[in-house]
Amino acid sequence: MNNREIVLTAIKEPTYFEQVPPVFLTDETIKERKAKLLKEMKKSDFDVVIIYADKEHGGNFEYLTGFIPRFEEGLLVVEASGKCTVILGNENLKMAAVSRIEVALKHTPLFSLPNQPMDNEATLEEVFNEIGLSEKKKVGLVGWKMFTTRMSESAAFFDIPYFIVSALLNSVAQEAQVENAAHLFIGGDAGVRTINNANEIAHYEYGANLSSFCILAAMNAVEVGMTEADLGSRLTAEGQTNTVVTIAATGQRFEKANVYPTHKKVQLGDPLSLTTAFKGGLSSRTGFVIESEQQLPESQKDYLERVAKPYYNAVAEWLETIHIGMQGHELYDTIESVFPKEKYHWHLNPGHLVSDEEWMSSPIYADSTETIKSGMIFQIDIIPSIKGYTGVSAEECVAIADTQLQKEIKEQYPNLWKRITTRREYIETELNIKLSRDVLPLSNTVAYLRPFYLAKDQAFSVKK
Repeated sequence: MNNREIVLTAIKEPTYFEQVPPVFLTDETIKERKAKLLKEMKKSDFDVVIIYADKEHGGNFEYLTGFIPRFEEGLLVVEASGKCTVILGNENLKMAAVSRIEVALKHTPLFSLPNQPMDNEATLEEVFNEIGLSEKKKVGLVGWKMFTTRMSESAAFFDIPYFIVSALLNSVAQEAQVENAAHLFIGGDAGVRTINNANEIAHYEYGANLSSFCILAAMNAVEVGMTEADLGSRLTAEGQTNTVVTIAATGQRFEKANVYPTHKKVQLGDPLSLTTAFKGGLSSRTGFVIESEQQLPESQKDYLERVAKPYYNAVAEWLETIHIGMQGHELYDTIESVFPKEKYHWHLNPGHLVSDEEWMSSPIYADSTETIKSGMIFQIDIIPSIKGYTGVSAEECVAIADTQLQKEIKEQYPNLWKRITTRREYIETELNIKLSRDVLPLSNTVAYLRPFYLAKDQAFSVKK
């Protein structure tokens, strides 16, 4: 643990990158993904896993197929033999032909929108029988959520619509085991989606770069009199779907339970929260719409010393400390030592894994023996909540990579590697944070925090 002095001073803003094209997952990556899943299925003796998807919960399905069923439900059935079947509604039948893995197609109009044609109507039990589910001895159900309960059996919880689970339970043999198998995908210590190769990191960097571009654009645009909607429009880009609800909230939040940007005007002295996210990365900021410490509310004159600077010190500690082979509890305990929960009242995990979802899972929690591994993508996510004080936030995403993975990124994606080295150099030379050698910044604004939105040349750094 370092004894840092955090200072608010004139800092040039980080370099940002425009017109960075998305990187598609290669056929080799898709084959690798399927092979990893089959290997984990074999380890746990699963004869088949059935993966559910809808618009909000499609990451595990999309991991193999490359698509989500959008406004319909969908199922991907993966057998231990490697045979795969998709069960789709009316408007996604065409997608089976473009699936990234080879699939057989079954149609059920039950997955279609209300009042659409019910051609080929059959019960789900009949569909499941056609694909031989009754012969399977151990069946894994994968929705999205991996339950981590301590007082009950998490394998018995299913986050999949009842009509699907009911039909499945009616279809399997009486002696068959049916379990939640989401851990095969997102379990922090062995889930197949927790480790990324060079191609996958390049794929997800697109979203991290985009979200940080948007957050910087929004920060630079903040002026008294503009609306939340004005700021919100800067938090979307390139037609991409946000993976969180966009936040552009000034003053009192959640008025009339609203969680979306409105035409409410930014006022001098307001607290202001900004958040956006795309696949692969989230960027978030919270601060005051003021120019200097003198403009802080009377009840928060010590905001910098009480809240913002200790938070920034914790972020710096996180970036300097995390390394491959570290156990999750070690990083958790490190943050607890520099930013005690009892004093700063953070409640969640000080860092979690990112993928197609903003929060996938986390190996960082109290007493965790899960290890930090090369290929993981993390969001720095430490959220203090101190009564009577405005919050502070500088959430961003980084990848963890060993020497071999760094070499592969450099060779296969030289432009990405240039962006990464530019970001590392900025953090180390401008912000004076001694980055862990395993940290690869995927967003442009890692550790770049302006507590006062109107002082656009002022940001935190570690004093040399």
